[in-house]
Amino acid sequence: MASSHPLDPVFNPASIAVVGASADPRKIGGRPIAYMQRSGFSRPLYPINPRQREIQGLQAYPSLRDVGRPVDQVIVAVAGEHVPAAVEEAVAQQARSIIVFSSGFAEMGDEGRRVQDQIAARCREAGIPLVGPNCIGVFSARQAMYATFMTALEHELFEPGSVGIATQSGAIGSYLYGLAGDRGVRFSQFIATGNEAAVDVADCIDWMAQDDATSVVMAYLEGCRDGERLYRALRRAQAARKPVILMKVGRSAQGAAAAASHTGSLAGADAVYDAILRETNAWRADSLEEMVDVAYACSTSVLPRGPRLGVITPSGGVGVIAADEAARAGLTLPVLPPQTQQAIRDIIPFASGVNPVDTTAQTVGDRSLYTRILDIVFRHEGFDSVLSFNASMGRSEAEFAKVRSALYELRRAHPQTVVALSMRATPEIAAELGREGILYFADPSRATATIGALARIAAGFDRPAEAAVAMQAAQPLPEGVLDEATARRLLEGAGVPFVGQAIARSADEAAAAAEACGYPVVLKVLSPDIAHKSDVGGVLLGLKDAAAVRAGWSSMMDKVRTACPAARLEGAIVSPMVAGGVETVMGAVRDPVFGPMVMFGLGGVFVEVFQDVTFRRAPVSLQTAREMIQEVQGLPLLTGARGKPKADLGTLAQALVDLSRFAVAHRDEVASVEINPFIALPEGGVAVDALILR
Repeated sequence: MASSHPLDPVFNPASIAVVGASADPRKIGGRPIAYMQRSGFSRPLYPINPRQREIQGLQAYPSLRDVGRPVDQVIVAVAGEHVPAAVEEAVAQQARSIIVFSSGFAEMGDEGRRVQDQIAARCREAGIPLVGPNCIGVFSARQAMYATFMTALEHELFEPGSVGIATQSGAIGSYLYGLAGDRGVRFSQFIATGNEAAVDVADCIDWMAQDDATSVVMAYLEGCRDGERLYRALRRAQAARKPVILMKVGRSAQGAAAAASHTGSLAGADAVYDAILRETNAWRADSLEEMVDVAYACSTSVLPRGPRLGVITPSGGVGVIAADEAARAGLTLPVLPPQTQQAIRDIIPFASGVNPVDTTAQTVGDRSLYTRILDIVFRHEGFDSVLSFNASMGRSEAEFAKVRSALYELRRAHPQTVVALSMRATPEIAAELGREGILYFADPSRATATIGALARIAAGFDRPAEAAVAMQAAQPLPEGVLDEATARRLLEGAGVPFVGQAIARSADEAAAAAEACGYPVVLKVLSPDIAHKSDVGGVLLGLKDAAAVRAGWSSMMDKVRTACPAARLEGAIVSPMVAGGVETVMGAVRDPVFGPMVMFGLGGVFVEVFQDVTFRRAPVSLQTAREMIQEVQGLPLLTGARGKPKADLGTLAQALVDLSRFAVAHRDEVASVEINPFIALPEGGVAVDALILR
């Protein structure tokens, strides 16, 4: 181990006792003993059962106390009602970690949660990490330590590898072990956290990030109670350049208060998780199959230096499939230079050497033609990854033997290039490819998508470190509901630029204000009780003279009173119309798990229709703010589409930074903040509306 960690006794115990041990190797209390004896666990193992003197060839003890020597880890596999006593005895005997298999706790209701909380509190007081309850346990393959009753181990016990699994679901974890194992993945560590009374998946990712035996982490998550701890764990893995492939399931909306703003309604838990995982360079998998593919690739191959993919295929159709998937995966297919294309045609005159390289079916009859073209593609320095489609070649040892030596020599001569073969193959040939660091896929689409994942993971590791965001102490916000004028004043004080405004209490005051600021003007109702003024007729645009302002005042107030009879109407805001520019939206929301998040998008009042938004954890640096702007699909509107002037992206990014600082400074006072729209101009930019919800 590189350093001391609180979970060291969980994964690397000096001795293990199984309370509730069974002589039957198929029972929950018997499986850990059977697995460890089969795997050659060399450290003391103590079965605890008052009714047995010997269990599976080992001396059994009536209680932990009767062992007569320290026990490092205690596995509890007794009925739920006996768990508190077993935990108390483990604490009394100074155990350094406790794993509770038993169920019947928080998953069963309030009474079970109460008992679970008591157990967790007792372990916390004693400084003992508690895994579970209601979990299938832990293993450390290199230690031959299998403190688990995972049924998959009964059928197959893979040799140790470098992939760790941390999962909240034992069933999913057990299935992943077999599914990924079949794919060629081999494991270093495994833990299923169950009810997470104490140790959670974030703790386990953090431990694996500093575990020398683990180079890749697979994680399955249904929820998270401590977003800050998960964020820190993912950051630690990122700093260690260890890919984390995480599947987060379950989609839910934020609370009703936050959903009162566009920002809140768009910041569902799923969007926030997307943002956190993107920021920490964790790859979010949408299926178990994708999770396995990416983990297999990360543990088998080097990461690519960039997104440039070269494709070789005897089938033009497969080339199109790869090209389509490459576009979705963020990969590029650079065209080979003319001299390289000619070198390929010199070998096969009818071949297409553009990229994808279509060798035609002639290579099937003469495999040396394929290896010669493969050599040309490898020697071209413009590819970071090479994908070769070879149909059913891998099903025949005789056919594969024709390319084996040349293929492996090229692989070794270009160690920094990702190499993937898509074909049907025997298990033996697939395993052999893995040992050579060559990826194997039956489906060329999955091969291309996985290479795209590798490229994005690599880019995330290579992203320059961000400068720290300077924060200043903030004064408490005014009491009560905040109207737009107050929200504007507060955000303007934080640095966000706003269009000029005047507050009018009557039609005459509104007309006078309009004369002062110059026509045309915007008239907006001022009320602390109306979040979206345009929805109730509370916004009038393009008023060109005093008469229009007075008439507009009367009609607007009538409409608002009809739509919102209980709303307090404090007057109206008068502002000059902003000509040109692009309407954007920026906001912040206090996520219950991860805290303040900042949002940027396009669409103005139509933001929920387009949903073209991106989130980050606040505060954001100027670099991150610029990245957020670059991520929206409507970016061309800001960069001069169809001859329009380019927007001042620097002002836009700085406003995002200032908003994010405000959100963090007032994280305990504010549920959400929205500036909608913020009009991006060729020079500068201004906010024209603000909403702050507590």
